[in-house]
Amino acid sequence: MNNHSSARDGYDSYLWYRAAAERGNPYAQFNLALLYQQGRGVARDDRQAFHWLRKAARQGLAYAQNHLGVLYYSGRGVHNNDELAARWFRRAAQQGDASAQHNLAQMYKNGRGVPRSDEIALVWCYRASEQGVASAQTQLGLAYVRGAGVRRNYALALAWLRKAALQNHAGAQLNLGLMYKHGQGVRCCDKQALAWLRQAAAQNHPTAQRLVGVAYAEGQGVAADALRACAWLLRAAEQEDADAQFNLGIMLANARGVERDDEMAFSWYYRAAQAGHMLAQYNLAGMYARGRGAPRDDARALFWYQRAAEQGAANAQFNVGVMYANGHGVARDHARAVLWYRRAAGQGDASAQNNLGVMYANGQGVPRDDRHAVLWYAKAARQGHALAQINLGAMYGGGRGVDRDPARAYMWMCLAAEKGEAAAIANCGKMAPALTRQTLLRAQQLLQRWRVQHHQPALPRSA
Repeated sequence: MNNHSSARDGYDSYLWYRAAAERGNPYAQFNLALLYQQGRGVARDDRQAFHWLRKAARQGLAYAQNHLGVLYYSGRGVHNNDELAARWFRRAAQQGDASAQHNLAQMYKNGRGVPRSDEIALVWCYRASEQGVASAQTQLGLAYVRGAGVRRNYALALAWLRKAALQNHAGAQLNLGLMYKHGQGVRCCDKQALAWLRQAAAQNHPTAQRLVGVAYAEGQGVAADALRACAWLLRAAEQEDADAQFNLGIMLANARGVERDDEMAFSWYYRAAQAGHMLAQYNLAGMYARGRGAPRDDARALFWYQRAAEQGAANAQFNVGVMYANGHGVARDHARAVLWYRRAAGQGDASAQNNLGVMYANGQGVPRDDRHAVLWYAKAARQGHALAQINLGAMYGGGRGVDRDPARAYMWMCLAAEKGEAAAIANCGKMAPALTRQTLLRAQQLLQRWRVQHHQPALPRSA
């Protein structure tokens, strides 16, 4: 009964506005367009909405001009045309329409329909902000945080974000929380940060929900509570927040305050990985490689390691190299292994540097080159990589790619032995009796210098 009455009232409104619109009344034209947009009293029809909005806009009605700009911007009822969208936003903005002012600011910020300009965007954003548009106040606050179109000013950023946050704008609450979290313009305060983040999270803002989850997981501003952490991360993850999906995967895979569940961890890693999350791609590959949460599948492991590697993850690049070198999930290909080792090694990955040295020392995938082998072993050894220290010691001991130097050979072998490497311990036992007293003294001096340079204490001598 009520629905029938409402439909009748809607149709009566349509008839009234239609008659007035056809007589040229711009307000009726605008309201008739809204009825067509919303499907109230008449079938929804974006083309008819556009038709009547354009008539009202041409008569100078600011509300209609702004709405017409939105249709051109979104391509509803008319083909997308950013230039015309900006033109109509400007006409409405110049009449003081706050929404149009903010829309025009967005056009300048993103360079759509007008040349990109943070400065002009800021001018229009400021006008809309002064009229109380919360989204514009948020944008203005962020411009002051980032120094976009204006000198960075945390005090003004806080003021504008607070204005918007008090209007319950979730984005402003999120960013206000982040300013307290990072101590931007205010003293760092995890509790205050969490208070604002909770308000945004309560409005279903996925980033805020994730950050609240992380706060509970790590005890930031609140007592650590793994179950609450999982609950908030789950809410964000279900909204396709890839970072939340990744974090949820970590908690489930490593039993961090919750029961370990490899299948669920795999599922969340997979969703985040498909969204392009680099670390999730790496962890998903590890799940396939170890058969956790899914049957072991080296080919799928390689696929996901390679996806992460292509995004620049050095550890993934190293693993791709290892899989090509050993023929895991793919035909053995030393040349490709070298290519991936080199990419990881160039980022400072010590394991990749060592393996690249091995490839040069053995002539696998590259012509044999002992000098290059020594170069890469040395880079890894200086980072404390035990196997590289053994390999570098062997090169010094045999005079391969470098002048033979028994003292340095012994020094590098001792450093590896101190890390518990059985091969290095055995080698030291064999090398020491063969060294002269002078060579042994020099090796000890080199060891002492290394420890000083690397802030590494000397090991206690046995009695």
